[in-house]
Amino acid sequence: MARDRDSLATRLYRGEVSYDFIGKRLRWYIGSGIVIIVGVISLAIQGLNPSIDFKGGAQFLGPLNHHSISDVSSAVNSTGVTTEVAETVGTGSDRQFKVETKTLTADQVTSIDRALASKLGITESQISPTTVGSTWGTQITHKAIEGLIVFLIVVILYLSVRFEWKMALAAIIALIHDLVVTAGIYSLSGLQVSPSTVIALLTILGYSLYDTVVVFDKVRENTASIAGGSRMTFSQATNLGVNQTLVRSINTSIIALMPVAGLLAIGAGLLGAGSLKDLAFALFIGLASGAYSSIFIASPLLCEFKEREPTYQQLAKRVAARRNKADRESGPAVTTAAGPIPAGIAADVLSPDDLAEAEGKAMSPRRTGPPPRAGARPAGRSRPRGGRGGKARKRR
Repeated sequence: MARDRDSLATRLYRGEVSYDFIGKRLRWYIGSGIVIIVGVISLAIQGLNPSIDFKGGAQFLGPLNHHSISDVSSAVNSTGVTTEVAETVGTGSDRQFKVETKTLTADQVTSIDRALASKLGITESQISPTTVGSTWGTQITHKAIEGLIVFLIVVILYLSVRFEWKMALAAIIALIHDLVVTAGIYSLSGLQVSPSTVIALLTILGYSLYDTVVVFDKVRENTASIAGGSRMTFSQATNLGVNQTLVRSINTSIIALMPVAGLLAIGAGLLGAGSLKDLAFALFIGLASGAYSSIFIASPLLCEFKEREPTYQQLAKRVAARRNKADRESGPAVTTAAGPIPAGIAADVLSPDDLAEAEGKAMSPRRTGPPPRAGARPAGRSRPRGGRGGKARKRR
């Protein structure tokens, strides 16, 4: 009765209940492959939408004064400058417009200020123009790429020392998976890639690595002493480790995603803060992808690498041989003079003649006629000489 009351987490940890994550790895690869292919095609066709901080340009921020965002766009376009981005930020009385254009000269900035002030009925002092050079945006891009490369190198070195290089390789592939998935979703959605997005990407890489390390630590514990035995293969021990950490991974992911969802819904949706939207959206996609990759990508890839080693190939053969022997011993019994013997091992312990005799007896038909009458002689026996008394007559 005590086991019936045990929680799912306890039963997963004991191995009483499990899901074959490793055995079904092909379907996880196919699912991730489809998402990655769609994202790569989108990146190749339409690419990312970098913000003004990366590509350079001019930005104008000011009060709407009860006007629509289309009035703002028409005022900017009337000066001969094309509006690239026009949106509102904030709510209520703090609601403002934000317009982004290509890089402008000082005269063009002044002309747009006047057009906006005239169209919206505000003063030029209420408009805040900002100009970002393309050189500064290029420097930010290079710094972000350098930071990512340094991060990946440090991760490889740490995991190689803490675990082994094959675990490091599986973790890096999972990290790249998360990056490509997030970039593909950004490309498909058309959202801007801002410095907040870069910060979020570095954050989700750390989270994905943390989740993978927790799973790998349990896998290393389960596989530490299995090479010399025959109880389970490396894939089976890894699958046990994934199941043992499954509830913890789910709980951690939910707890991490809830505040991020709050940022996305309240900060971006209600308050209209653009930087919060960039940060929260990238965090939400990356955290979900990181939790997925630590279970469905990193661990199966580790098994792909380790099962190629001769040690674990021999282990897999021993486990298969032990399973086959157990299946044979649990088969139907063969009846012998010494008693019943499992059919699976009868060929190993009986001589060919004894085995044939035992199988012949098992195959011989049984008597199906009516039972013999009371007092009837057994078949094949003749009446004893000497009459009914059973005594033979003496010859004279």
